[in-house]
Amino acid sequence: MIRHLTAALVGLTLGVAGAWANPEEGKVHDQTVRSIDGEDVELSTYKGKVMLVVNVASQCGYTSQYKGLEELHRAFKDKGLVVLGFPCNDFGKQEPGTEAEIKSFCESKFSVTFPMFSKIHVKGSEQAPLYKLLTEAKGQVGWNFTKFLVGKDGTILAKFDSGVAPDSKQLREAIEAALAAEAPADQ
Repeated sequence: MIRHLTAALVGLTLGVAGAWANPEEGKVHDQTVRSIDGEDVELSTYKGKVMLVVNVASQCGYTSQYKGLEELHRAFKDKGLVVLGFPCNDFGKQEPGTEAEIKSFCESKFSVTFPMFSKIHVKGSEQAPLYKLLTEAKGQVGWNFTKFLVGKDGTILAKFDSGVAPDSKQLREAIEAALAAEAPADQ
């Protein structure tokens, strides 16, 4: 029995050590993504800010949420919130456009000023590393306009499904709580 317990503890220790072996895993701020204009963006740029990471699409029943996301961005950006939009064609092929077309659509239809990024996959074998991290922490993305709330220190705090509108009490309260939280001393 002791031998089995010792083996189990060694296996657990190795598993934990393996999880720590790659310091990149588990840290949103260690991720690099590509902007909609093709520039690499290190998410460490947003250390000390609260991030709302959203997979977006131009031809979705939830596309009107762009307006609410922009309103959230404008209302809370001076308090430390940044909305990050990631176009995705994984659900119903509802984001078929190029980055230039997506950018033009967002700016002309919804006056989007929050950061937008290149089209990515949020599920499947081609899932972007950022979304692998997000979904391992809080569950898979079910559709377009799923929102992940990330704290000032890069901790993944919550996931909100597509049906949770940007102006919902639930989302706003979570954002306000994250903004009110103290940033860790090493920020």
